[in-house]
Amino acid sequence: MKLTILGCHSATPRASAHPTSQVLEVKGHLFLIDCGEGTQVQLRRYKVKFSRIRHVFISHLHGDHFFGLVGLISTFRLLGREAELNIYGPKGIKEAITLQLKLGKSWTNYPLYFHELDSNVPQLLYEDDSLSVTTIPLDHRVYTNGFLFQEKPGDRKLNINAARKANIDLSYYNKIKQGFDVTNKDGKTIPNKEITFDPDPPKSYAFCSDTAYYPEIVPQIEKVTALYHEATFLEAHYHLCEPTKHSTAKEAGVIAKKAQVGTLILGHYSGRYGDLELFRKEAQEVFENVELAEDGKVFKL
Repeated sequence: MKLTILGCHSATPRASAHPTSQVLEVKGHLFLIDCGEGTQVQLRRYKVKFSRIRHVFISHLHGDHFFGLVGLISTFRLLGREAELNIYGPKGIKEAITLQLKLGKSWTNYPLYFHELDSNVPQLLYEDDSLSVTTIPLDHRVYTNGFLFQEKPGDRKLNINAARKANIDLSYYNKIKQGFDVTNKDGKTIPNKEITFDPDPPKSYAFCSDTAYYPEIVPQIEKVTALYHEATFLEAHYHLCEPTKHSTAKEAGVIAKKAQVGTLILGHYSGRYGDLELFRKEAQEVFENVELAEDGKVFKL
């Protein structure tokens, strides 16, 4: 898994602080998560191939999380895109986007599919042989979801030396990786566990967009490889969390600790703060392994 932060700041964009958007590369897929204003410029800046984006996940309909989407869709059209594009987001996103395309006479010449969401329980959005994507219901001022990306266990790893010693024909190697016992050249059945190693543990990534402190998500994100959790405020402005339905860095740390995640990545910082290291410091009061999202930063999970 490779995560590229395109934008990680809250509210209004600035020259060096872009609103929420990120790209997750996993198992051959390139998923776009949220699409704040300026996302397509950031995609170009960090050399992300537009043509590889087939699925876009929008957490909620606040502008700093989706105002860049109609521009990106229009640019795909101008570039002659033919591949389909799937948009997953709250009910209303289809109307919001198609109205702009209609008024701007910019209908796409490629298939555009909207998958509108309104459930308050986790929903499976996408699945193939290698991974799944599920919603994480959150607590914000409007209907909001995070997204959980989970790899499936891969093939077993061939112990080539053990396979040769067991006198197994090369034609069986793929079958061995798939977990099967095989018969060697002498007619003897060789147990799979004797000629393979366990696959790498599957990785997982939880994106938790704008939300108040919401421990109800803990069971769903337990032991994920990495958790991105909003941290709009520091403890000095804790009183702003309830009316805005946002979290502090320390509250994000508490969620990470309860869920026993591998790494906590903080983002969605309020523009009132100049030193982002203060967010790390407060979160580390309760959870040690904390990283700070920054525009252009790449995390290899």
